[in-house]
Amino acid sequence: MTSTSIAIVNGYVVPVAQEPIENGVVLIQDGVIQAVGPASDVAVPDGVTVVDAAGRWVLPGFIEAHGHVGIHEEANGPAGDDTNEMTTPNTAAVRAIDAINIDDEGFRDALSGGVTSVVVKPGSGNPIGGQTVAIKTWGGRTIDEQVIHEAVSVKSALGENPKRVYGAKNVTPSTRLGVAMVIREAFVAAQNYRAKRDDALLEGKPFDRDLALETLVRVLDGELAWDQHTHRHDDIATALRLADEFGYRLVVNHGTEAHKIADVLAERDIPVIFGPMFTSRSKVELRDRAIANLATLAKAGVRVAITTDHPVVPINFLVYQAALAVKDGLPRETALEALTVNPAAFLRLDDRVGSLTPGLDGDVVIWSGDPLDVTSRAEHVYIRGAEVFRWEDGRGRVVERAERFA
Repeated sequence: MTSTSIAIVNGYVVPVAQEPIENGVVLIQDGVIQAVGPASDVAVPDGVTVVDAAGRWVLPGFIEAHGHVGIHEEANGPAGDDTNEMTTPNTAAVRAIDAINIDDEGFRDALSGGVTSVVVKPGSGNPIGGQTVAIKTWGGRTIDEQVIHEAVSVKSALGENPKRVYGAKNVTPSTRLGVAMVIREAFVAAQNYRAKRDDALLEGKPFDRDLALETLVRVLDGELAWDQHTHRHDDIATALRLADEFGYRLVVNHGTEAHKIADVLAERDIPVIFGPMFTSRSKVELRDRAIANLATLAKAGVRVAITTDHPVVPINFLVYQAALAVKDGLPRETALEALTVNPAAFLRLDDRVGSLTPGLDGDVVIWSGDPLDVTSRAEHVYIRGAEVFRWEDGRGRVVERAERFA
């Protein structure tokens, strides 16, 4: 995708990482934010395309911190569902990037909702589900050209999902005991593997590689986060116990009952990617589901992000979930942080995305008004300084592949 040098002027600029700016300017050159500030402080160079955002709100693109867009395609049935490799409990070696279809309609929906980055994750059918990837929601000829970070974390699941999958096969794990055991045994094997590998390298001896164990070593070394699917508070306690035992960087995903131990999570600075919120109580783990639980977590001092778990909830509804969380007590500043700087920080994407800050990618959305007002819409979406979506003539228009590379 060809990057463009643009200056977005006259808007109400909300960088999120700093205070809002009346009559602000966002200057993007070669796909990177060069300057953000009031018009009196930011000079617009000659030859730069000027975009007038008068009467509009200007924000960083939102981040979907836990989605399955592209690997659980919409309207394609079983052929489009590559979310779970449920043939063995430990599939740490699989990578979400290898199954993403960038023509999935979910990516177009993401743009209409102001979502410019998504962390695509395997599903929760296995105790250890595989590697995640952070990508832009538009802009490449192939998925590789949309990558922000090639590997962000490893997806893992506790609770009912892996119990149900393997219990139905009458194999291990069929209980919470067994799910925790599978994870524990995998990390012990990874510790042993790392020691043997390091000794072999030191002695200059050949060593047989194991892709699953190499991935888990990256978790042990702190390179990758451990994205723990977990709903019930007792499962969250198990996640904490395992993280203590092996010393990895834990991120709680879903956290339906995380509010019940919010003080524990806050004391340990364990972040929570909360949601999805627009769902029924379809299983026992969701019986205490409530949008207001997010406000309880934030009030306790837990760093939070928000997820649609797309396609469980359409990805363009991400901001609507934030708006209803505000209605139920979440401070509006925290709601915007939960869509931007928070997931960027605890998934280590903040060197590229998450705020309107010089040096970060030029992913900017011009809204018709306050994005937490459900009547506002994303009117223009830019990824790395190139316009990829606009609202015109009463409908959204995506800059399609042929146009991007014409």
